[in-house]
Amino acid sequence: MAALMLQGTGSDVGKSVLVAGLCRVFANRGLRVRPFKPQNMSNNAAVTSDGGEIGRAQALQAMACRAAPHSDMNPVLLKPQADRTSQLIVHGRVRGTLGSGNFRAARGALLDEVLQSYHRLRADCDLVVVEGAGSPAEINLRQGDIANMGFARAANVPVVLVGDIDRGGVIAAIVGTRAVLDPADAAMIRGFLINKFRGDPALFDDGYREIEARSGWTGFGVVHWLAAARHLPSEDAVILERSSAAPGAVTIACPILPRISNFDDLDPFKLEPAVRLVMVPPGRPIPAETALIVLAGSKATIADLAALRSEGWDIDIAAHRRRGGLILGLCGGYQMLGRSIADPDGIEGAPATATGLGLLAVDTRLAATKTLRHVDGLALGAPVTGYEMHMGETTGPDTDRPFATLGDRDDGAVSPDGRVMGTYLHGLFARSEARAALLARLGQLAGGADYDSHVDTALDDIAAELERHLAIDALLDLARSAGDAGKWSPQ
Repeated sequence: MAALMLQGTGSDVGKSVLVAGLCRVFANRGLRVRPFKPQNMSNNAAVTSDGGEIGRAQALQAMACRAAPHSDMNPVLLKPQADRTSQLIVHGRVRGTLGSGNFRAARGALLDEVLQSYHRLRADCDLVVVEGAGSPAEINLRQGDIANMGFARAANVPVVLVGDIDRGGVIAAIVGTRAVLDPADAAMIRGFLINKFRGDPALFDDGYREIEARSGWTGFGVVHWLAAARHLPSEDAVILERSSAAPGAVTIACPILPRISNFDDLDPFKLEPAVRLVMVPPGRPIPAETALIVLAGSKATIADLAALRSEGWDIDIAAHRRRGGLILGLCGGYQMLGRSIADPDGIEGAPATATGLGLLAVDTRLAATKTLRHVDGLALGAPVTGYEMHMGETTGPDTDRPFATLGDRDDGAVSPDGRVMGTYLHGLFARSEARAALLARLGQLAGGADYDSHVDTALDDIAAELERHLAIDALLDLARSAGDAGKWSPQ
């Protein structure tokens, strides 16, 4: 069995996209491929086939492999919430919370569970493509590391270092990484590749050779700027404004709250020329011309509700409501629209009860049990497919007008006049029928395709670019040199 790990000279160098692209490259070559990320930190997550949750990027990478997402693909997931704490997800299930003070010690104890997941994956496929987190050059974080070299050395997986030329200083970034690493860590890196190149690659020939000479590592190629990556789901950043909308497009606005989660629910609207999607950053008002305000999910609903009020967005939302505008709350956003949110057990921070926006006659009580499931049914009169991921129960008179019917049960709530809606459904706008039904409420026609098909095409486009610009056969040979770590055995 084979394995290969991509680590980066820093965060946001494009590791997630490159892993997804390589997964599709190798899947297209007929290999059974699986993605793996030992530790991820993200509030954008996806429900897995075994009823757990993993980072959104690993779910995308599973799609690139043409495989169902599984909790073993991301055994440790940290979801930041209030008070400098993160919810700890291990093997897809909530295990508690970690604070900034005890995180380093706690993560080292998780290495064996990370290796268990890795070896289960590896036993069931031809190739595992592993994504690191941050950078191995962050040597202050090396002790107890399970995300980069701590994992690579324990599992004996060869590493290729990714440098981002678009941000500048890529020669220093790669050579500098070599300089600061412990010799045993540096020995795990077998080569490098350059990502996000624009222009004539011949202009970088001398720089490429300098990196090889100064680092002693082999170059595996220069990846040009991957335009198709903009069609993939968002994970770690949000687009402030979609500028390609057609004249006369309807505006959908979503405030960017500090602990916003699963904001990729809005990505399918990028397919609609009739939509101008505005992600409203702190310090800016919600545009007055907005037709639909969407409150997205939140990892700390009460804290984000307070942040919403401190920005004055509650005033904007109330004014929008008076003008007859539509409002939709997704998961945590649904909870905020109600009369109250109670967290008596301190699930998302200190125990508290907060007064909601009062736009739906519902009340929410947070609880320790997390609902994780794939669902399908009807919403807005159209077929929907999505998933639930929440730690709360919402009840009240407005649930008598459900937003969706999912098999034999109802979900969500709608105000008496139909202008305010809330639901626990994530991913519901991936299907074109659901987007068309919502846009019809806004007086617009939908023209986009199913979002999953759109993403699948983008993955094929990225794979074709990687085949053109990387030494794929050499990378596969390197992956086949991976060995098992002798010190590990299943518990």
